[in-house]
Amino acid sequence: MFGIIAARIKSDLKIPEAISEFLPLYLLAAIGLHGGIEMRNTGFENMLIPMFVAIGLSLLFTLNHYQILKRLGKFNLFDSYALASTYGAVGAVHFSVGLSFLKNHGVTSEGYIAAILAVLEPLAFILAIFMTNMAVSKQIKAKKQSFASDDSVEIDVGLNQTKTKLSKVLHESITGKAIVILLGSIVIGYIIGEEGFESIKIVFDDMFTGAIVIFMIEMGIIAGQRLDDIKKVGIFLTAFAIVIPLFNGTIGVLVSTALGLSVGGAVMFGLLMASASFIAAPAVLRHAIPQAKPSLYITSALGITFPFNIIVTLPILFAISTMVHTGEGAIDLFHYVSEVFS
Repeated sequence: MFGIIAARIKSDLKIPEAISEFLPLYLLAAIGLHGGIEMRNTGFENMLIPMFVAIGLSLLFTLNHYQILKRLGKFNLFDSYALASTYGAVGAVHFSVGLSFLKNHGVTSEGYIAAILAVLEPLAFILAIFMTNMAVSKQIKAKKQSFASDDSVEIDVGLNQTKTKLSKVLHESITGKAIVILLGSIVIGYIIGEEGFESIKIVFDDMFTGAIVIFMIEMGIIAGQRLDDIKKVGIFLTAFAIVIPLFNGTIGVLVSTALGLSVGGAVMFGLLMASASFIAAPAVLRHAIPQAKPSLYITSALGITFPFNIIVTLPILFAISTMVHTGEGAIDLFHYVSEVFS
């Protein structure tokens, strides 16, 4: 909120660029180290079922997003798939804030969820590119037979730039600095264990919350600067950017609870399902689906979904997870939400 206010009053407050580049890497490294340690303590086999379920949900949500955006929102093929993959992907920034939120409430979560974060990152983009290529190929064939289709006209613009090799998308996704440092830190954490982590605990544990504070100020400034762009995305996409993450997150909490995850683990699992990517998405989509409008998927994910998820969705997911784990009635949901917000 402070960052948003600073941006709206047009303050020249700005986090130095060097710190802006360092903080996301630091946060991912800390998350990865804890995740690797947790994997070593609990065993790799214990995370397989939650991981496969998360993969299935991510792919299912991406396809569902596309149908909603294409059929109800009337977005074109490219914008529909770009937005669908943005909201099907996961956000490492959401994850970092979620961990800090749980820590402030004295709640822990399964550390191996960080590994699920790393696996889910490229999946939605790969699916979207594959489906886009399939649709383009299909409509190219149809175009040869008829020029009367509106979709054929839509595909005709910049057609040669549209089809993207999945191998290129996969390479860009898994070799990005975010995934590399997250996966590398998970491996390091797994190797060194809790004993090895003690010597670096002051950096990657004690300073974590402070780093989150500075990072959140910067995210607030960026989000505040993009508030004026919200009117460009339209009422439908604004509603989509609010309702869909909350729905996906709730499903994630309920499913992960059924799988046996703890209160905190279910919150983090649900937050992964609710999050939208606004760091990896622009990096991948600007090359993979160049016809898609960045103003749509960046503004909706960063300017609308991110603040809403942090202020509203995260406390609600925590309330739902607490409720279903304690077995108390749905009538207490409002009580939990009120307590969390207060």
